[in-house]
Amino acid sequence: MDVCRECELLLTRRQLFGRAAAGVGTAALASLLNPAMSLASGIAGPHPGAPHFAPRAKRVIYLFMSGGPSQMDLFDYKPKMGELHGQDLPKSVRMGQRITGMTSNQARLQLLGSPFRFAQYGRSGAWISELLPHTAQVADEIAIIRSVNTEAINHDPAITYITTGSQQPGRPSMGAWLSYGLGNDNADLPAFVVFISIGTGRPDDQPLFDRLWASGFLPSNHQGVKFRGSGDRVLYLSDPPGVSRGARRDMLDGVARLNNIAARTFGDPEINTRIAQYEMAYRMQMSVPELADLSDEPESTFELYGPDSRKPGSFASNCLMARRLAERGVRFIQLFHRGWDQHFNLDKALRLQCRDVDQPSAALLLDLKQRGMLDDTLVIWGGEFGRTVYCQGAVDDPNHGRDHHGRSFSMWLAGGGIRGGIVHGATDDFSYNIAENPVHVHDLNATILHCLGMNHEKLTFRYQGRDFRLTDVHGNVVPALLA
Repeated sequence: MDVCRECELLLTRRQLFGRAAAGVGTAALASLLNPAMSLASGIAGPHPGAPHFAPRAKRVIYLFMSGGPSQMDLFDYKPKMGELHGQDLPKSVRMGQRITGMTSNQARLQLLGSPFRFAQYGRSGAWISELLPHTAQVADEIAIIRSVNTEAINHDPAITYITTGSQQPGRPSMGAWLSYGLGNDNADLPAFVVFISIGTGRPDDQPLFDRLWASGFLPSNHQGVKFRGSGDRVLYLSDPPGVSRGARRDMLDGVARLNNIAARTFGDPEINTRIAQYEMAYRMQMSVPELADLSDEPESTFELYGPDSRKPGSFASNCLMARRLAERGVRFIQLFHRGWDQHFNLDKALRLQCRDVDQPSAALLLDLKQRGMLDDTLVIWGGEFGRTVYCQGAVDDPNHGRDHHGRSFSMWLAGGGIRGGIVHGATDDFSYNIAENPVHVHDLNATILHCLGMNHEKLTFRYQGRDFRLTDVHGNVVPALLA
């Protein structure tokens, strides 16, 4: 084999494909630097920055309760379970449906009545648990959905499913889809920002993987940027010791020149993405410290969000940061709060989890409303699935809990384009199967996109010969939820 000849042939092929794709690379760079004025060449989908129709919401704040909140202890009141407490789940209710390995080998599936009191609130008379007193006071702002459902019954597939539209990893997350479809309103901050807080109910519960806010096969500039609770809000944002801002600027200029040479040679759009992201990081060195500086917030704001709002990294602090990001035009802000997986110690752990999130969640709605932002900000609250009406363990064991349940669970939406003060959907007496108006996770995501002016069937990206979308191959908007 002639090594030199093989090298020449390889370079020739590389140059051929690179030059053929150069037009795509140039268009991609233009779309990254000015998404409102350029169209991503050769990509199926909407004009970046342009919705399909007039939107009601400009941005989303997604309060994600990682682990699966117990719907029958929070929003789906089932008084009959108190009467049947300790009896076995009827076979006619389960109907042979699969359950997780954590309870499938139990000798009995005993019904567990909720130990928490419920009362009715708002125009709709929504039943809300004593664990959520602040949420109860904003009942007229929220639409409670009691009939959300998913096929997934374990955490990772379920979280991946509701956030990306597929149980298998590798698809773009919702925030990445919105960044791709609608562009970015703030050149100094990412379009998609993620926060993670650790619940006090079960602080060691369920790790979260960065792919949950990844861009998948979309250009990588659409992936979420994770903000931290301490130190630098974004890793490596500060200049290293001894490196001045001017020196960093010179370094970036040099790297950009090298990347531009590579882009012209190979035509890979990801090279242009890298250039744009380096520039974004440079601008974030100024915008992020200003964002994180809460000294301009009045005392009344901290009182509204609760005592934890002064603790960086807490759910309350992240809710306040989410409002500040929303004010600055960030498109999609997702707050993951871990610790909702109450397989045991349900009574104590669920109380602590609700204490973490109840006041800040309600405060976020009130804060947005008083600033005139709730009408065009869509707020979502919920997890990847719900919990079983039957007990994990024995009902007479004070350490008992509830297992995973995807066939019916509760979420709420508020703001941009959503009818407040309603309850949609219903479950049977056991909060096990849906009795009225099912809302699949694809239906939920289709409705969210609709509020943002996006037709979920048209927000697509061609990859490996197929047009992909957030709602996969089905999903319907739920008109009853829309204002």
